Amino acid sequence: MYGSQQVLLNPDKDTKSVLEYICIEANKLYNIGLYYARQIYFKEHRYITKFELDKEIKTNLHYRALRSCVAQQTLRSVYEGMSSYKTLKSKANKGDLHFKPKLPNYRKKGLYQAVYPARWVKLAKNNQLKFTLGKQTKVWFGIDHFYLQMPSNLNYKDIKEYRIIPRNGCFYLEFVYEQKIEPISLCQDNVLGIDHGINNWLTCVSNVGTSFIVDGKQVKSMNNWYNKKVAILKENRTQGFWSKRLMRITEKRNRQMRDAVNKSARIVINHCLQNNIGTIVFGWNQGQKQEANMGKKTNQKFVVIPTARLKDRIKDLSELYSIQFIEQEESYTSKASFLDLDFIPTHGEKPEIWKSSGKRVKRGLFRTANNLYINADCNGSANIIRKKVTAKSSILSNVNLDGVSMGALIHPQRIRLWSAKTKRSNVDLSHWSADA
Repeated sequence: MYGSQQVLLNPDKDTKSVLEYICIEANKLYNIGLYYARQIYFKEHRYITKFELDKEIKTNLHYRALRSCVAQQTLRSVYEGMSSYKTLKSKANKGDLHFKPKLPNYRKKGLYQAVYPARWVKLAKNNQLKFTLGKQTKVWFGIDHFYLQMPSNLNYKDIKEYRIIPRNGCFYLEFVYEQKIEPISLCQDNVLGIDHGINNWLTCVSNVGTSFIVDGKQVKSMNNWYNKKVAILKENRTQGFWSKRLMRITEKRNRQMRDAVNKSARIVINHCLQNNIGTIVFGWNQGQKQEANMGKKTNQKFVVIPTARLKDRIKDLSELYSIQFIEQEESYTSKASFLDLDFIPTHGEKPEIWKSSGKRVKRGLFRTANNLYINADCNGSANIIRKKVTAKSSILSNVNLDGVSMGALIHPQRIRLWSAKTKRSNVDLSHWSADA
């Protein structure tokens, strides 16, 4: 398994010009390669082979302007894009895909990443990395290399690939390295169910008596601020308007979201490691963001929050720690009552006579048939586990749900991403039954 680390670059004027130059050339070369690949697809009704573009385009000036290894990696990304389209089209023809795939599109005028395999980058004096340029660049400009600083927390010998990534007026150097997976023995019958939302970004309940909520209000607030700023700056402007100020606030928002995703995923994984939980069941409906119909304002809040990226990050970390990750269709999990063991139907298959034993009486509060009041999102999270466990031929059929405690359903711990303080979720217990 491979990991990566990005470092924000602060290059001097000359180095920045070189970075811009190779990223512009990479962008042009990508479009040239994609044009050839699309024409082969339309006229010869076939897909390009892995090394075909290298042979056909190696005499092009944009190819020669780059180091040959960088040019090859750029064209390889075209091949990978066409291969992905081929795979998706095959799935769509079999009916296994909920959307129609499209051919890769041309990139807009601008910059594209430049990728250097590790063997073409040397470690020079003062812990600096030496990146060489193409022969044609030396003829044109009289320079054949540039230097970037090597981070002190990484080992040069472990790096497999270097990626120079342009993003919103900034440059990042990404280091790709191989991660050694140390097998960890966790109990796979211990399960953590995850229900995602907006204010409560992740609500997690386990069958070992634990529960917590990753607060999403700050993430929502950051996105609201960004959307308002963009709306103000684009007011009375032509379609497609972009500026340096828009780039700055977009980059700020993207960094905040990346930080939120990484912190949240790490909280979930650490909780599993500390409580011997070997399985994660994540409630997820395919295409739910594209088909969201919750009103204009709520849709905007829901769609822009990067929950899909968070899910993928949790999945990646789960693989690293040998934790089983399962996606579960989550329809009706928030309506059914966990404590009353309501049958949970699948979307489109709900019986006409189906009715929940409980009811969500107000925001964040769910009332069961016996007038017990529990956290509504914890109820949904617990039902996500139960829906997977009770499914036909389920791999979790041996999981015992008796460990889902009343305390976990009533008082989940709330965790704020940018604060060291945690507190219990506020649940109105004024109607709590004495029989509880």
